[in-house]
Amino acid sequence: MKENRILATGYNGVPRGMDHCSEVGCLREKLGVPSGQRQEICRGLHAEQNAIIQAARYGIDISGAKMYITTQPCITCAKMCINAGITEIIYANPYPDDLSLGMLKEAGVPFRVIDVD
Repeated sequence: MKENRILATGYNGVPRGMDHCSEVGCLREKLGVPSGQRQEICRGLHAEQNAIIQAARYGIDISGAKMYITTQPCITCAKMCINAGITEIIYANPYPDDLSLGMLKEAGVPFRVIDVD
């Protein structure tokens, strides 16, 4: 969001045209990988990743924007938000990834939890 305008949206899901994990199975689940680990073997992308990709695809400058998301960003999404120039991250649900929060702090990107009830 920039100047009170939504610039892009994102969702958790697999790349365009690919079968969803619910149809082909989840490799992380099959291997017993805990939540938040081995993200590189997951078929899906997080909402933050899809929003950044959507903005890039349609030539929308998101530098200087705030990002509103459901759950605290993982380390991969935090790094992408930093490089995309996101200036604040607002989320409703904490996530057990202190590394991502530490990286956001180091990069000077404020983040905060909001109550959505």
